[in-house]
Amino acid sequence: MSTPPLRARPAPTVRTQRHDPAQRPLIVIWEATRACALACRHCRAEAAPGRHPSELSTDEATALMEQVVAFGRPYPIFVITGGDCFERDDLAEIVRRGRALGLAVAVSPSGTAKLTRDSLADLHDAGVNALSLSLDGADAATHDGFRRVPHTFDRTIAGWRAARELGMKVQINTTVARHDVHQLADIAALVRQEGALTWSGFLLVPTGRGADLGSLTAREVEDVLNFFYDIGHAVPVKTTEGHHFRRVALQRAALARRGVGHEEAMDLGPLYRSLRVRGARLGLLDATDRERRAPINVSSANGFVFVSHLGTVHPSGFLPVAAGNVRVAPLTEIYRSSPLFTALRDPDRLTGRCGACEYRRICGGSRSRAYGVTGDMFAEEPWCAYVPGTFPYPEEAGALLPR
Repeated sequence: MSTPPLRARPAPTVRTQRHDPAQRPLIVIWEATRACALACRHCRAEAAPGRHPSELSTDEATALMEQVVAFGRPYPIFVITGGDCFERDDLAEIVRRGRALGLAVAVSPSGTAKLTRDSLADLHDAGVNALSLSLDGADAATHDGFRRVPHTFDRTIAGWRAARELGMKVQINTTVARHDVHQLADIAALVRQEGALTWSGFLLVPTGRGADLGSLTAREVEDVLNFFYDIGHAVPVKTTEGHHFRRVALQRAALARRGVGHEEAMDLGPLYRSLRVRGARLGLLDATDRERRAPINVSSANGFVFVSHLGTVHPSGFLPVAAGNVRVAPLTEIYRSSPLFTALRDPDRLTGRCGACEYRRICGGSRSRAYGVTGDMFAEEPWCAYVPGTFPYPEEAGALLPR
């Protein structure tokens, strides 16, 4: 008797972390400096032209990386950001030291005159295999207007191409806000054309300079997240501070199983329809050449930690509440045991619609945005339109929840 072929396990709709996120983060972000030549309208760091005299030194940065190694294997991914990390002349040396410790080190530079093929080649030689770049418009006028410095669009595109030619993986980050929301399909098409490991849509958090930018409505965000889901077979899309994308992914998959149209069931609006029309014209809706990228259950203090240029430890770079300082206590101790981090890992602390939501354990909303809008980090997600308990097929969605 022949043995029936093995069936591949269905891809998960939402991924969970392989290791206990209360004990080990998936990602550690280090803000190496706040110095930057740009003056971006949304800047969390409110970057300045010069470096702060109390930034972590080269040796202190090395000690920080040793603390990251102390979380154990598999080590967290260590991402060096800013400001502009190229403002540090010891950047390549720090990368070499991190690689010698066994860390995977990525960088997130700005689109300035320092983003050149030579500077990227130096980092690649030091051991960087991945970087992220920001693209906040489909054209120079939109992107440069947002970044408030001319030529940043052209420099970003040139750096993107140079990094890929060097064999580096590139993530493209796009701030989703009023200035570019109608260009999202065009930005996605550019990502597809140039090639990227991931396209991350960052749902703006009102902190730093970003507090003065016009916000989207919760209904518009729902439209954007559903459009992101639509183009998942064309572009490897994810979200930053858009945790309810996980809820959307579950609901859309449940509707597909039932054979129910999503537009009416999800109560989508005119922004969604305009993005779909543009996406169809650009060929984004017919693509079948890649698997949909399932969102992963990572959030502030729950698989993610941010260390500032001064060594203060935060659940996120967009949540300006410190839990400690790596100059005083080990990062492992702060991440695992601080009252701030342990509270944020408890979904029963959530209030409002988030506290009542059936998806709170895989979503939880943006604690950074809740804090930025209300001053209460446990308040309901201001940019989520979902009313708990109203999805018409709860059994189907529940069956897709991670176990």
